[in-house]
Amino acid sequence: MSESKPPAPRTPPASQPWAQAIALLGEDLLRRHAAARTRRAYDTDLRQFSAWAAARGIGPLDAAPKDVRRYIAHLSEAGCAPASAARKLAALRALFASQREHGAIQQNPADLVSTPRRGSALPRVLSAREASRLLDGIPAGTPLAARDRAIFELAYSCGLRAQEIVALRLGDLDHDGEQLRVEGKGSKTRFVPVGEPAMAAVALYLERARPALAAPPRVRAAGAGRSGSSEAAERASTAHAGSDALFLSRTGGPLGTSDIRRRLRRWTAQLGVDSCSPHALRHSYATHLLDGGADLRSIQELLGHASVSSTQIYTRVESARLRSAYARSHPRA
Repeated sequence: MSESKPPAPRTPPASQPWAQAIALLGEDLLRRHAAARTRRAYDTDLRQFSAWAAARGIGPLDAAPKDVRRYIAHLSEAGCAPASAARKLAALRALFASQREHGAIQQNPADLVSTPRRGSALPRVLSAREASRLLDGIPAGTPLAARDRAIFELAYSCGLRAQEIVALRLGDLDHDGEQLRVEGKGSKTRFVPVGEPAMAAVALYLERARPALAAPPRVRAAGAGRSGSSEAAERASTAHAGSDALFLSRTGGPLGTSDIRRRLRRWTAQLGVDSCSPHALRHSYATHLLDGGADLRSIQELLGHASVSSTQIYTRVESARLRSAYARSHPRA
């Protein structure tokens, strides 16, 4: 008899006043087109805080800066990483900002609390040679491989987040203009140029791989080994594919971000490239643009950053790379 797994820890329910405040913030975030992932994270973090606050008799209308500081200190004592504590503090700032906007409180108590200091680790960046080795090493002999080649060529060519990759639709690619329409964070749309290798990889995927993935499994099986099977699959895809997602899964549905990460891990392991995430391709895109002479404002627009301060981390990557080259090369370094 196999052991049963222990139940996953549950997020504690919020008391009535806190539950109402959290629900009000949820409505505000939805109205502002905040990403579903952000809304879920805020909801979880705020329910944890509300349980801590309610146990001490603190409600959303009487929370003070000292209460927020005590909670952040409590997180630190419990072993919470600075980055996680900073995210939870951001959720609290959003909650109290919502309360203030709706006239429930006069001041945001979380605004007076310092953000926990995070580590200064620089993002993982592939060298241009590593990026070429990865992308050129993915074959296009099967539908899944052709799809993966197109995904990662496009991710590196356009600096895409994993969520932006899975959100792409067939109509987002402008073949004639060689550009891509990207729906970024906060439903902000940007148009980015697409390089020739990425355009070629996507064209091959659309011609040969996507019709096969879009076909129902029984049509794929019936068409296997027969001439004209691609035409059958294409006809089936027109009738069967309910999704206009650009990239399809093995079963013909849209991909998830976890699928993107898993397939990239597989290819880096198979090709002997140091393991990296889809975001590392985005970091590499920005760093290589900076190396090539692009200015920060242009990179900011291409990445879809709301503020240039988010883009400035790539100047640190460049500085670190130059210091490393100096230390290796200069006789009196």
